Amino acid sequence: MLSFYTKYKSHYGDTLKLAIPVVISQLGHTLVQMSDTIIVGHFAGTVSLAAVSLATSIFMVPMIIGIGISYGSTPLIAQHNGRKEFAECGQLLSNSLFINLITGFALFGLVVLGSAYFLDDLHQSPDVLKQAKPFLTLLAASVIPMLIFNTFKQFAEGLGFTKQAMMVSIWGNVINICLGITFVKGLFGIAPMGIMGVGYSTLIDRCLMALVMGFYVFRSSNFKAYLKGFALKNIDRVRSLRILKIGAPVAMQYAFEIGAFSTAAVIIGSIGTIQLAAHQIAINLASMTYMMSSGLSAAAAIKSGNYFGTKDHHSLRLSANASYHIVLVFMSVTALIFTFGNHLLPWIYTSDYSVISIAAQLLIIAAIFQLFDGAQVVGLGILRGMGDVNIPTFITFLAYWVLGLPIGYFFGIHLKQGVNGVWYGLVIGLAVSAILLFIRYKIISKHHRIKQAVIIAQD
Repeated sequence: MLSFYTKYKSHYGDTLKLAIPVVISQLGHTLVQMSDTIIVGHFAGTVSLAAVSLATSIFMVPMIIGIGISYGSTPLIAQHNGRKEFAECGQLLSNSLFINLITGFALFGLVVLGSAYFLDDLHQSPDVLKQAKPFLTLLAASVIPMLIFNTFKQFAEGLGFTKQAMMVSIWGNVINICLGITFVKGLFGIAPMGIMGVGYSTLIDRCLMALVMGFYVFRSSNFKAYLKGFALKNIDRVRSLRILKIGAPVAMQYAFEIGAFSTAAVIIGSIGTIQLAAHQIAINLASMTYMMSSGLSAAAAIKSGNYFGTKDHHSLRLSANASYHIVLVFMSVTALIFTFGNHLLPWIYTSDYSVISIAAQLLIIAAIFQLFDGAQVVGLGILRGMGDVNIPTFITFLAYWVLGLPIGYFFGIHLKQGVNGVWYGLVIGLAVSAILLFIRYKIISKHHRIKQAVIIAQD
């Protein structure tokens, strides 16, 4: 064990040093949803909590698509930075901002149209739909500043500057919570807004975060050498396609997983309002651990991109293995927390015992899939850093939409196991994804090491 630890010690340290700020920053996206859920659950009631669940579940798909597309620039920036091509990093920033702005407005339009024309066909409670529709519109508007923030965040993180985005996310969540309570409860002379209050607080919070992160990048001396390449004239088809070549498959990877969970929420909503509210609590807690693992995945992508850019495949393999070790240890801890705290954690969100009892059952299932969830998202990050995105995209589609979701629907609806049955299918999807992505990483890693050995032998 000592020799094993010594072998990976430096990579554990390097990965954690880079990952911890990214994890906290990534967690910011989910903490916004968590604070909204807690505020609504305690101050607005179970129906409003179910409305938040429905709207958030639908919104998570376009949100994660936008985040995935914004990730396309990070491994490219990491690779060019590893080769000391600083101006190219700034040119990639120009193209990334352009792409993310277009993506943000497109996603906003799609969500608004979907809310207006398709939400009524999901067989949900009329009381839930009445509150969910306007709340969903506000969430959709917030995706635009969120992607502007992510543009500058991914640029800075690709260059190894991770703490600033972390601090912006922390303070952003503090502001979101304060505004949310003020608007929902109607403090300081403001009329109580109910569920709309957390929608407005989220929109305001994300606008402020985008402004602060952009100001930091353009004003910091750390990026002067890189920003020489930042200009509108450097927005071109070639660089944009390079970003989209990575970002679009990453977006699809995340969309296949999150879309499966969102579809599961719609299925659960057809079962009952209480079940949907319980699902929101359990999935919100599981999303926190997922986003934290996603932060580690982003760090793994950066490290893999750096080593891949310098063709140091031996260090890449050690770094990737270290990332797997870290995420498995972390998710083992969260699995224990979910197991032993399954009856306590739901009280954070609501005092409705009927909701808590169902949520407690779902947290046990969530504990089971923690290791699979962490392993699959880190596997995606490692492969993304190596530029391998197409096969992993197919793997996620197969795992969630060909296997996980149909099995969950069969268990939950046809076998009448309810919300638990739907979640059993999600566990199967995560397990298949984690195993296949790990096999894919081993194959690609071995291929590059053999290729490098052949080149060295020929020289």
